[in-house]
Formats: sequence, C-alpha cells, structure tokens
Amino acid sequence: MSWGWPSVKIDSIRANTRYSLVGGPFGSNLTTRDYADDGVPVIRGANLPEKGGFEDGGFVFVTDDKANALTANLAHPGDIVFTQRGTLGQVGIIPATASFQRYLISQSQMKLTVNEEIANARFVYYFFRHPNTVQEIKNRSITSGVPHINLGILKNFKIPLPALHVQGAIVEILSTYDDLIENNRRRMALLEESARQLYSEWFVRLRFPGYEHTPIVDGVPRGWERETLGESITLNYGKALKAEIRVEGDYAVYGSSGIVGTHEKPLVQGPAIILGRKGNVGSVYWSSKSFYPIDTVYFVSTESSSLYLFYALKNMHFISTDVAVPGLNRDFAYSRPLLQPPPPLLRAFHETVGLIHAQLDKLNEVNQKLRAARDLLLPRLMSGELAV
Repeated sequence: MSWGWPSVKIDSIRANTRYSLVGGPFGSNLTTRDYADDGVPVIRGANLPEKGGFEDGGFVFVTDDKANALTANLAHPGDIVFTQRGTLGQVGIIPATASFQRYLISQSQMKLTVNEEIANARFVYYFFRHPNTVQEIKNRSITSGVPHINLGILKNFKIPLPALHVQGAIVEILSTYDDLIENNRRRMALLEESARQLYSEWFVRLRFPGYEHTPIVDGVPRGWERETLGESITLNYGKALKAEIRVEGDYAVYGSSGIVGTHEKPLVQGPAIILGRKGNVGSVYWSSKSFYPIDTVYFVSTESSSLYLFYALKNMHFISTDVAVPGLNRDFAYSRPLLQPPPPLLRAFHETVGLIHAQLDKLNEVNQKLRAARDLLLPRLMSGELAV
C-alpha cells in the first residue's frame, strides 16, 4: 500500500551502538541445559502475544554468567523483538516499566535497538503490527524447511518515516489505547492473584471456613476424599488445526502456550479447561467461552470442568522424570492425587471465585473492544489517511 511518507531501510534507523540489530544465540550456545531457576529471563514466542505488547512473565532463566557470555543477544527496555521463525509477524516492544533491566532473546528471535534521533521506537513497533507489514514479512519469508526470515531480510525491510513529531503524535494516539489495555490487564492480574490465594488458603493450607472445628482423619479433613485425577475427569485430545487453514473468527484457538489465534468454528463448548500436552507441558487455561483446542493440548469437557478443578490443576506438578520425550503422558497425569472437598465447601468456593471470573470476563471483553478500536485506527494513522 502507499504510505504517503518517504521510506527508509530498517538498517538505517538502528542505534549507533554495537549489537543494535542482532539475531538470537547460535543453537548450541543456548540449550535447555542452560536454564536456571532465576537470573536473566529468556524471551520466547509466548512473550510476544498475538494481541500485541509484551508478556512480561512466564519466563525461563539463565544465570548472569551465561547472559554475560551472550552479551550480543541481550535486549533491554525500549528494544523491539521480532520472531525469526515460527509464528512470523510476531513483534513486541519491551516497555520502560519492564520487570527486568535485561533479557536474553531466544534462537528464534531478532532484536532492534532504534536510533531515537531518527525514529520513535513505538512508531516502528506499530508499523510492524500493521496487517500489511505482517503479510509482507510472510511474503518475504524463506520457505525451505520451517518458514523463516533472517537479519538480511529485516535490515532491508523498508519503513515509512514521517517527521519525528508526526511519529510521536501517532504513537500518542495508539498508546492511549494500549495504556487502557495495560491498566485493565493489571486489574485482571490482581483478580487472578486473589482467586489463587483463596484456593491456596482453603485447599492447600487447609484454612477453609470452619477448619478450626474439623478434625483431621488420615491426613485430610473429615468429609474430604482422596482421589486421583483419572478418577475425576477425562483428558480429551485436541485436534490439529494448522495456521494456514484457520479462518479468523470469534473462537479462540488454544495451544499449550495459550491463545494462538482464532477460528470461525469451535471444537469444544465452554466453559472448559485446557491442559498443555506438548511444548509448554502442564500449562493450564480456563475458557469461559467455546474454543478450539489444537493437538498440543488436552481439554476437559464442560460437564467435568469446574473452577476448583482449574486451580487444582494449576497447583499440580506434571513433569515426569521417567519420560524421555518432553510431553504430558495421559496415564501419568491420571495418577496425580486430587483432594475432593465436600460439596458445601465447593459451592462456597465457586460462588466467590465465580464472581471474580465474571469480572475477569468483563475486563477481557473491554480489552478486546479496545484492541479492535486501536487496530482500526492503526492502518489509517500509519498510512497518513488520518491527519495528526
């Protein structure tokens, strides 16, 4: 499309510093053996959500020493991160308010530090969020093997570049929507934490209403039952749905890293639970609406799904050291212990947490509308159709 402004190559707007435009570590320089319990977070595809922005959590880590050895592959607040292979078109910008001062990009990513005397980093980010830009990236991808792009393609990619004050005005308009979305996301995080804390208080620490007067029998409160997961539910397999055959629609497509797209038809009626089978093993999601689970996840039918089960699954450990290939074996999952509290206590929990999830659904709906409004403005602003 015609942008209405002069175009320049990405290579000409990178910062005049070393490692301002780089790819991820060479394969053998970063493996799962390098992961640590804490340290420097590693940015992966799940941190660049389809809805935009930057998911500042759910990280694996490497030690500071390992990060120092991979200085060329570090990213910092203000940097733009691109997917190099996998879900092409994914892009994120590390916010100034990020939880960490430095991050390590994965082998499947590239990083750009923008020269702020020439370009506004958020303007560049919004350009790469434009649907036409995403399609152009896919058109230029190397299709041998897994479709991918490389640094050469990114360096030569052209971006329309109006005057800095125009870039700033466009960013200010679009950022207003992003700020509202982020504020709602923070409210949602607080609500989610309150639900988790209530579950832990009642069902992990066993400080449920009336616990003072409930004797412990065989290690559990009287009236509670010990079961296995397999005695309570059936884990159903998701169904393959390749990205190229999806038809964008109203129904979320769930993989083991969460929502990975949308489709015109659901496979499962909501509400229901999704459990990661391959990739992000043991990840757990709740969908209040109908959805499509792909073949990297299990799902629990509506009839068996409950908010108690959802939080119980989130507290389970699904990694088996006896499994050679990473993945969640269904028989192993079925063997996990599950406490069954008495029905009155479950009803009380569902009443309280159900109200929390109703608020979450409402905030999520508001954010969807804000994203839709932002995404309608984005192409008109970036093309110069709307004057600023």
